[in-house]
Amino acid sequence: MAYEQEDFNVDEGNNSAGPYILRLFITGASPNSIRAVENIKAICENFLAGNYELEIIDIHQQPKLAEGEDVIAVPLMIKKSPYPQRRLIGDMSDTQRVLKGLGLAANS
Repeated sequence: MAYEQEDFNVDEGNNSAGPYILRLFITGASPNSIRAVENIKAICENFLAGNYELEIIDIHQQPKLAEGEDVIAVPLMIKKSPYPQRRLIGDMSDTQRVLKGLGLAANS
């Protein structure tokens, strides 16, 4: 799935806050997890252009990390930085929703 930046009203001013620190919690190689990884990587590359750190965490391999973040549903992406911290559940296929969660979609 391709993402075009001009398709969305993106607020470019937020990139000055430093890199986006993102954690994506998944469950192994499930179809939903694979989609979430592919979608968030595409969104990050298209809209954050290298201004991000993405950590992908399999809750089966690292259950303590999931427990420490109170993960109750997956796939779950947590935006740790810049603040405010946000959580998004799902396969990250709704680009506009993900951009809003990242604080990149300008208010319309």
